[in-house]
Formats: sequence, C-alpha cells, structure tokens
Amino acid sequence: MPPPHERERGQPPRRRRMLSLPAVCPCEAIALAPLLASLLSLAADVAAASESVDALPALRGAAREAVRIAALLHAFLDAVRDDFAAAADDDKAAVLGLSELHVAMQKLRLLLADLSRKGARHWVLMNAELAASELRVVMGSVATAVDVLPPAASIEARELACLVSRQAWRAAARLRPDAEDARAAQGVRSVLARFAGGATPDAEDARLVLARVGAATWPACAEEAAFLEAELLERLETGGQDDNDLVLISGLMAFLLYCRVVLFDRTDDPDKDDAPAARPSAVARCAAAAAAWVNPEALQCPITLELMTDPVTVSTGQTYDRASIKKWIKSGCRTCPVTGERLRSGDLVPNLAARRIVEQLLLSRAGSVPPIHEPSGKHRRAVDKTASPFGAAAAGGARLAAAFLVSRLSRGDTTPHEQRKAPHEARKLSKRNVFYRACLVDAGAVPWLLHLLSSGDATAQDNAVAALLNVSKHPAGRRALVEAGGAGLVVDAAGVAARVEARQNAAAVLFYLSSNPEYCEEITRIPEAIPTLVTLARHGAYRGRKNALVSLYGLLQCPDAHARAVSAGAVPALAALLLGSSGGSAAAGGEIRDEDLAVDAVALLARLAERPAGARAVAAASSELVTRLVDFLGEPASRSAKEHCASLLASLGRHGGDGVLALLGKLPGLMPALYALIADGTPQAVKKARWLVNEIHRHYDQRQPPPATADHRGIRV
Repeated sequence: MPPPHERERGQPPRRRRMLSLPAVCPCEAIALAPLLASLLSLAADVAAASESVDALPALRGAAREAVRIAALLHAFLDAVRDDFAAAADDDKAAVLGLSELHVAMQKLRLLLADLSRKGARHWVLMNAELAASELRVVMGSVATAVDVLPPAASIEARELACLVSRQAWRAAARLRPDAEDARAAQGVRSVLARFAGGATPDAEDARLVLARVGAATWPACAEEAAFLEAELLERLETGGQDDNDLVLISGLMAFLLYCRVVLFDRTDDPDKDDAPAARPSAVARCAAAAAAWVNPEALQCPITLELMTDPVTVSTGQTYDRASIKKWIKSGCRTCPVTGERLRSGDLVPNLAARRIVEQLLLSRAGSVPPIHEPSGKHRRAVDKTASPFGAAAAGGARLAAAFLVSRLSRGDTTPHEQRKAPHEARKLSKRNVFYRACLVDAGAVPWLLHLLSSGDATAQDNAVAALLNVSKHPAGRRALVEAGGAGLVVDAAGVAARVEARQNAAAVLFYLSSNPEYCEEITRIPEAIPTLVTLARHGAYRGRKNALVSLYGLLQCPDAHARAVSAGAVPALAALLLGSSGGSAAAGGEIRDEDLAVDAVALLARLAERPAGARAVAAASSELVTRLVDFLGEPASRSAKEHCASLLASLGRHGGDGVLALLGKLPGLMPALYALIADGTPQAVKKARWLVNEIHRHYDQRQPPPATADHRGIRV
C-alpha cells in the first residue's frame, strides 16, 4: 500500500541558482540592425529598474550606479543608431562590441533580478560581496566593449561613449557593498555565533537586521524562510550535500525561524491595515479582477479536483496541477485525461495567468496569506537528507526556537492569536526538515500538541493535528506520541475533529503509528479505532478515504484487527468503493481517484480474505463483487494491484468452497485474465493464478460423470 495521500505542492521548473548569470552570446553572423535593436531593448529594461533600486536589501548604491550607467549606454546607443544602420554587417569591430554589450546587459539584468528576488533578501545581504564582484565584472565588460566600438560620427555620440567608458571603468574599480550592508551582515553573523554557542541572541539585534533588509513582518520572514528551504532542498536534490553554501543557508533558515517564532505574536501583519496600500501592478490588478468573478471550481485540477497550486498546460491545451499530471504521465498514460487525445510531448508549460489568479483567490479568502512559494513535491527525497543540521548555528537556532515554541504551547494565559500561532509554527517547523522534527520532540512539544486536540479553536486543533502528523514521521516522534497516551486522542480526532482536513491528517498519523507492531496492537485495542477508520473510508472525502484505507491496511498486520474490521463493516465499505457505488464524480479526475481507491480496496479485501471469516464476509458482501473482481483482474492496472486481486480470488476459492469455485468457473473473463497473469505477473501473482486455475479445473473434473463402460455381454452400464 502506498503512504497516505498528502497534498503536494506542484513541481516547478528547476530554478536558476542565485548569482549564476547564464547569458547567450549573439551568433557571429547576426546583422547589426537586429542586434542593436535587441541591445537597446535590454538596456532600456535595465535602466527602468532605477525605481526599484531603493527597495533592494543590499548593494543599493552599487546597483544604482550600475543602472545609471545602463541608462547612459542606452542614450549612447540611441545616438549612434544611424551610424550602425549605415555600417556594413561584416564590420567585425561593431559586431564584437555590440555582442559583448549584449552579454553584459543580459548578466546585469539577471543580477538585478537576483538582488530583488522575492524571499532572497537575507541571502543577498550575506552574499553582497560576491554580488558586488559580479557587478564589477559586468561594468568592466561594458567599458571594454564600448572601447572597441568604431568611433561615432557625431561629437555628441563620441562624448557619450567616453562618458560611458569612463563611468564604467570607475564602477568596475570602486563598486562595493554599502557600509550599512556590512553592519547588517555582521549582525547576522553575531546572532549565528550565539546560536552556535547555545546562547540566546539579543532580540533587538535581530530586529535591526530585519529592518535593514525590509523583512520586518511575520509574512516577510516566512517568505524568506520558504525561499531558503527551497534553495536548500534543491541543492540536496542535485547531490550538493558538500556544498559550502548549505551551512550559510541552514544558518539563515535558523535565524529566520527564530525571528518568526520569538519576535512576532501573530502570523499576519498587524500594521498592514494602517499602512498605505502599495499600488498593485497591472498584472496583479487583472489577476485580482479575474479572481473576483472566476468560479473556484475552474481552478481545480481535473485529476485531483483540488485547487491547483502549480498549474501547467500540456500539449492539448488543458491545464493541470504539475504534481498530478506528472504522476499521470509517469504511470504510463500518454493521453490527456480530459480530452483523451494523445500527448504529443511530455512538456509541461507553466500557466502563469492561472497561478496568479489562484494566488489572488487565496489572498481574498485569507486576507494575509503569503504568495504560494513552497518547496516542490519532487524534494520529498531530499527531506531525508535533513536529518543532520548543516553547522552548529543551524542546530542551535532550531533548538532555541523549538524550546521557545514549547514554552508558548505550555502557557495558558496567551491571547487567541498566540494560542493559534504556536501550533501553526510547530506545523511549519516540522514540515520538511527531519532535524527540526527531532528538536520539537526533544523539547517536549508532543504532549502539548496532543492537549490541543481537544481545543475548541478549530484552527489551533487543525494545526496541532498537522504538526503531529509531521512529527509522527520521525521514530522518536511516534514513540513520544504513544508514550504520552496520544493514540486514543488521535483516534478521537480522526472521528470528531472540527475540520475535515484535521480528521484526514489524524488518520494519516495512525498510518505512521501502525508501522510499529507494538503501536499497532495498542491502536487495535482502542474500541473506536477501526470503526472510525471504516466510517472515514465510507463517507470521507478522497484524502480522508485514502488515509483511512492505508491506515487500516497497516493495522491489519495485527491478528485481532481482522475480526474487528469485519464486525465494523469494513467489507461492505470496501465493496462499495470497488463497485463505484459511493457517489464518485463522473469527471476525469473523479474517475482516476475512484480507480486509485479501488486498488487500495482490493489490497485491503485481499488481506481480510486471508482469514476464513474475512473470506466468507467478502463472498457474502454482494453478488456483484466477485464479478467486479474478475473484471478488475482483466483491466489495465499495476502488477501489484493484479497480485492483490489474484490473492483475493485465491483466498475466496480456498475458504469459500465449491460454491465460489463454481461461480468463478462460470465467469468468462476469468481464465483469460489468469493466463495473462501467469504469462506476465509477479512471482507471487503467478503462484496464486496457477493455484486458482488448477482448483477450478479440479472442481469441474470432479463434477463430470464417469465415462460409461460395457460388461462382458456388451451391455452399457
């Protein structure tokens, strides 16, 4: 059985690494006119960035100087436009100079984009020296390229060329980070040094750093931490465990985590309503207008029927959530789920318009929800590489933040905002970092999170369940949860939590607990455990059903669980899922989800049918169930699904007696499906299929009358 279904963020295209400046050099045979036109456009783009320079987290003075030189270069190129129009296309000096300028402007535009990248303010601050070095190199390239250009015809143009060259050479020699940048970076290093020594840093020092880089609110810190986490996991995913930057990235994550937990009492910006509203861009205004009238169902992925977080478009023009369509394609399907057309390629094109509308829709619903910026689902493998911290500062900061969180969780005199913030922070802290989960467990967070399961605040309860789900993925977390007597509380949450998501996550917690045989037995002894999961599997939403099914599968490793599951009505519930009588959607996404649940239902029925009582319950559940199982065996499905189905049919034949074997023998599709499985199935499936074929033949051979014989007189007897 697969692990419980959890909402995955979509998988965005691989991001360009910060301060890597890939540029495309124009081809040698390019004509001067299009080269100059492209260069003018590039220079104009860079010069237009002057309005945003003052908002940079660092290098404001250096960036302002570089943008000013780009504006001078644009003026010079505009002045010599006619000169180059009259020049021959084979003027090598002109082509070389303009090509070098084109490459330099590309790099400068990328560099400015990195300096202003959303969520990268602290990263930019701590790498200001490296960024300044790149700026100096670019300015040197500009000066060199201008010097090799042919002399301009007009005096004014020649003076502009001299001015650009002189200013660029001076910038190449003098551009450095601002003095305030150095002080702010030193403040960060001071805080990290205290983290490494296990000492609590001065909160005022941290506030000054946040103010300098423009991240003085909780949402801003959360955005910064999300960027750094994505950067960390991206490097781990590509095998960069030895990357020296990992220590810095992890340290900055710990710094922002500590600031987020300690410096703010709420997860939104209390000054937001009083501050003058910034004028949104034209794109944002269009997205907001679209979000106001668009039907939210139109933004659901046709496969999962959940809100798309990373919408992408396939070759047929249909839009899906990236994680869902990648899973669809990876499973071997090469057709569009909606139209049925064959996909000409596996390329997934980001649908930025739909993404902006989704972000605006979330903002309109939640008021202060930060833009979607989460590490992608592909990083799940990289999460396993976070079990050890990268550096003493990262370890110390995480432990201090976890200890502070536990102190907040244990306080009873907090405001409603504080009561909600602590479990929310615990949820975010433990989401994608194994070491952070261990820090929460070591700090004693589990008992206090369990206490919140009975909270009357639905938000606090929801966050507490989600945090416990994250912690239960760690062996120490599972041990702490069971030792604190939390199994029963989690079962109760799976049945009666205020929100659907909380009930679904509680069922997933039971799945992780069931991986330990001792914990599995303890859960099975709780009278309400299996009935609660059966109810969720019967009446829950897709995620709830999925989590309930895999949790039941885990619990069935205990001998006592079989009888409890049968008596709780597990067989009729699973039969309903398999027969499709649970009211699934007729849309393509609903069909896919029903098929997914059907595979899990077959696996569970196969495990139940291993016992005679379970097999009898399956045989008696519905006259259509056995027929559906035979049809399922002949349908396209994974090898493991067919193995479960063959095992289930074999168990029915073994424990159901001649009546079941007679019924199976009458179904015309069974024998072809069994022979196909024998030819191309797993070893276990082949064994089950051979046994079933032999038993059916034996049953019918026994029912045939013996052949007639004649006595010595020739009379037939």
